[in-house]
Amino acid sequence: MPTHAGEKGLGAAARAVSERVSAIVRLEIQLAVSELKRKVVALGLGIGMLLGAGIFLLFMLGFALATVAAAFATFLSTWLALLIVTGILFLIAGLLGFLGITALAKGSPPVPEQAIQEAKLTTEALKNGR
Repeated sequence: MPTHAGEKGLGAAARAVSERVSAIVRLEIQLAVSELKRKVVALGLGIGMLLGAGIFLLFMLGFALATVAAAFATFLSTWLALLIVTGILFLIAGLLGFLGITALAKGSPPVPEQAIQEAKLTTEALKNGR
């Protein structure tokens, strides 16, 4: 009979260990979820603040351009000062557009041509036994 009592004690101990392991795993999952929630909230707050900063930067750019136009208006007609600032902005936009199209043309098609060529050469060399 002592073996039966020992088995019962061993089964109960195994069950207790299993329950404790399950409790530890649940606590670890809760800790991970809590930590992820904190990080997501912090990331969301940071993204929101950066978007706000971007909006204010956009307004600042508008006021800076208005200041340039007002400065030109001190010795030119207002319409001419505004036209000059508009022309400068048009030239900058055109230059950036041209540079952007040029950069896109260099990067397209997005295929790693050198890597493909090297793979073909490697395959050919392996087939020829070199």
